[in-house]
Amino acid sequence: MKRPLPGKRVLVTGASSGIGRCVAEQAALAGMRVVVSARSAGPLEELAASLRSQGKDVHAVPGDVTSPADRERMLQAVVDHFGGLDVLVNNAGIGSQGLFTESSEELLRQVMEVNFFASAELIRLAVPVLTNGQQPAIVQVASMCGRRGVPCWSEYSASKFAVCGLIEALRAEMVRFGIDVVLIVPGLTHTSLDRNLIHTNGRMIVNFEKGMRPEKVARKILRALERNRAETVLGWEAHWIIRANRFMPWLVDRVLKRVVNRIYATDPLEPNAGPRQDQQRG
Repeated sequence: MKRPLPGKRVLVTGASSGIGRCVAEQAALAGMRVVVSARSAGPLEELAASLRSQGKDVHAVPGDVTSPADRERMLQAVVDHFGGLDVLVNNAGIGSQGLFTESSEELLRQVMEVNFFASAELIRLAVPVLTNGQQPAIVQVASMCGRRGVPCWSEYSASKFAVCGLIEALRAEMVRFGIDVVLIVPGLTHTSLDRNLIHTNGRMIVNFEKGMRPEKVARKILRALERNRAETVLGWEAHWIIRANRFMPWLVDRVLKRVVNRIYATDPLEPNAGPRQDQQRG
């Protein structure tokens, strides 16, 4: 089933920058009616104003996806402006980089709250609205870390694994309501994630500047939505590591163990008690 995009009503979270911003821009240019949401009110309002100046139907609703009241406001804004919702794009997320033993329960819960619980609860809240939509769909942006855990990205990997599992379960459940479920699994993408990590003291260097352009990722997300693809993996490194992990998980384990042993070879073997205050961001 092909899903025509013009006229569809869409809510995009995490839309102030990166993949979310590009999805919102391209959705509006494709003729979709868009509500954008993110915590950064300034960039969000600028985006909406820019698209409205081009004659696009776009509204900004600043808010925090971890807030139940803000989630309700986002959905209510779509209903108020457009009379309903056809597509939910769950894109908002945060990251944390470093050894698990040098992290903390607080950081783990913060990552899980944004990347998993907020997405799950926004879906739960949106289902009654989507049920009355036109060819309704849930689009969840995950990560290749949700298909293969990556050392020094343990909290992030756990949150993305959780959301992938949720989406796989919901794909069958949502059939009852006529709602399609689309999972996006991007690899390395050139976004500001590395500049907005809430914890960063790891040595597993990730060069985000060599990743896919977010505009390219956004195009493929909208194509997956249009073609109603259940799961779309994006990026050569995502395809490689997921495929290798499927057929030769022992090899992936061996490679990653060697990398970690090399970069932490000079460190003491005793695990640290937790992150120092100067190691945290956010």
